[in-house]
Amino acid sequence: MEGKRQTRMGRTGWTGLLFSFALCLMFASPAHAQTTQNSCLDCHSRLDPPLQVKAEVFARSIHAQKGLSCVSCHGGDPTTDDMARAMSPAAGFKGPISRKQIPALCASCHSNAAYMRGFDPSLRTDEFSQYQTSVHGQLLAKGDTKVAVCTDCHGLHDIRAPSDPQSSVYPLNVAKTCATCHANAAYMKPYKIPTDQYASYTASVHYEDLTVKGDLSAPTCVTCHGSHGAAPPGVTSVVNVCSTCHIFQAELFDKSPHKQAFASMGLPGCVVCHSNHRIVEPTDAFIGTGKGAVCVNCHTRGDPGYIAAARIHQGLTELTVSIQRSDNILSEAESSGVEVGSALLELNDARDDLMKARVSVHNFSVAPVEKNIQAGLAVTQKTYKAGVAALAERDYRRKGLGIALIVILAVVIGFGLLIKKVESRNRQETQK
Repeated sequence: MEGKRQTRMGRTGWTGLLFSFALCLMFASPAHAQTTQNSCLDCHSRLDPPLQVKAEVFARSIHAQKGLSCVSCHGGDPTTDDMARAMSPAAGFKGPISRKQIPALCASCHSNAAYMRGFDPSLRTDEFSQYQTSVHGQLLAKGDTKVAVCTDCHGLHDIRAPSDPQSSVYPLNVAKTCATCHANAAYMKPYKIPTDQYASYTASVHYEDLTVKGDLSAPTCVTCHGSHGAAPPGVTSVVNVCSTCHIFQAELFDKSPHKQAFASMGLPGCVVCHSNHRIVEPTDAFIGTGKGAVCVNCHTRGDPGYIAAARIHQGLTELTVSIQRSDNILSEAESSGVEVGSALLELNDARDDLMKARVSVHNFSVAPVEKNIQAGLAVTQKTYKAGVAALAERDYRRKGLGIALIVILAVVIGFGLLIKKVESRNRQETQK
């Protein structure tokens, strides 16, 4: 009994101790809040824009979440309400930061590999050196402060992690961020460059993949132009940019006669046929001599390129129609209850051959394209025959079923007549 009492008392003692510790934490929290006083936010949260910085806005930034505060960039002493002391040069206060100073200021942390590794070992630390090689960085070094600096793309006091959907550099938001300057005709007028890039990009297949299909790896501005080292690709490097994603097409183009022809005329590779920002979904109409064909932009009726384009388009059309014909007859057979699963599966080989033929177009030679087309046509001929046989089997089954039904109906009618005859005879005998 005494042991149980001691055990019970021990538990009560521990409970009291934990309760006392919790009370200490509660009473200690105001003191802790005082040690994290931020007179910068206390003051700037009450100012009007552009000097206004609300505490809740800064709290959402990646810098605040990683433990950085106003003094990390601006210096000063945030622990005092005395403005003279808080903004004293002796306290390291930097004063207003000019646009020209911003990249170097950001680099004081972001180019320090040892420091950044403490937050995330995978973070790059070469952004500033890349920026200095960019068109933006080079113009800034010459004194042009209208060009983009870090804060124009990433924000000021509300900088979010790039993985945050609210970030201005999140994949879905990158193009709109670039368009802030590049779609502003008045702002871009001194640089004499087009301002329709964003409008063109939003009509492209890349934009559709990104926003409609949800493919966050789809190309945006920085995919082709770079981010911190932003620069337009030169004429000779366009293919290298496109080949980052379109590997096989680029390999075929490198071996094609068009590569040398385009280079000799100063034409930028892929862009000649596909454009740059307004890249639409390619179709078989691109190659050929009809409406929408890009080949006729250079080739005229009768020249070898014109003839080759016509042959390639004819082959692609023939295989497409043949695949559809096989698919139609096999689908009809399948809906009729006939097993054609193996033929439908085999038809996928023809679709693969069609895709290969479309890729082979970038070789700009008839032979490799026709090789894939003929392989696909061989498959469609086989699968179409399988469909014909399946429908013949269906018809045979239906004919047999029809005959069987007729026989069964005749038997039923015969039995009915026989039953009536027997019933009639029984009534006559009963009357006698």
